[in-house]
Amino acid sequence: AFAESDEIMLQEPYPELNDLLEMMGEAGHHLADIEASEGAAGNISVCLRWQVEPRNIFPVEDEIKLPQSVPELADATFLVTGSGRRLREIIDDPTANIACIVVNEGGETGRLYTSYHRRFERVTSEFNSHLAVHYDQMLSSGSNFHAVIHAQPMHLTYLSHIPRYQDEQYLNTHLLRWQPENIINLPEGIGFIPFRMPGSPELMAANVEALGHHRVVIWAKHGVMARSDISVKRAADRVEYAETAAKYEYLNLSAGEIGEGLSVEEIRAICKTFNVEQTIF
Repeated sequence: AFAESDEIMLQEPYPELNDLLEMMGEAGHHLADIEASEGAAGNISVCLRWQVEPRNIFPVEDEIKLPQSVPELADATFLVTGSGRRLREIIDDPTANIACIVVNEGGETGRLYTSYHRRFERVTSEFNSHLAVHYDQMLSSGSNFHAVIHAQPMHLTYLSHIPRYQDEQYLNTHLLRWQPENIINLPEGIGFIPFRMPGSPELMAANVEALGHHRVVIWAKHGVMARSDISVKRAADRVEYAETAAKYEYLNLSAGEIGEGLSVEEIRAICKTFNVEQTIF
């Protein structure tokens, strides 16, 4: 089954907080299953624009300064994984591993809601990149929901250490040739960001720019970030599609590059059949 376009708004009835927590847990568990989240690596967040009441689930309230000002997202709600938490454990106890943030008027600060049994001191150190991507995407698309995942899939990360795969065109023509699903689910291709210090303003800025054009972006020598305005599980799917393509490419390198992959003509025929607009092939 091939994925549909993302360009729609979520319609009522909207998912409840418990539904979203469950989906974050399922996404985190699957990312661990595909070896994209070793130890406490990786983080997940979602942003929603409909009204929710977090205090029934997250009774502890504090105020925090946001990593950047997001005035247009006043009253928006974020669910964010805690720093140092294992994505594979979210599913067992979501409120111990996730915080809820509601943006205050003016967008400088937020109300941080957590559980009495939370197992973290602060939200993920990558929240600056998450928030910046949510802000950029929700303003540009007008969507009422957006999900972002940072993960560290082994084969994509390994290939990002090889100089020729640091060229975005080379990367995409070699990774997206192994399955028809690749170009259909990643029609804009996979973005590439040269190494930036984790959690830095430089990574945040490069990430916003790259995810404005792609649904999955490689952070060189570190991992990936993926997004979706449909569901957090679809963002996880995109990590998996990209990582599966990288596994094929790694397998082909290991076998002496004897595989040809789909030809340019075959990929263009697939795109014509499924009405996929792309500029890679």
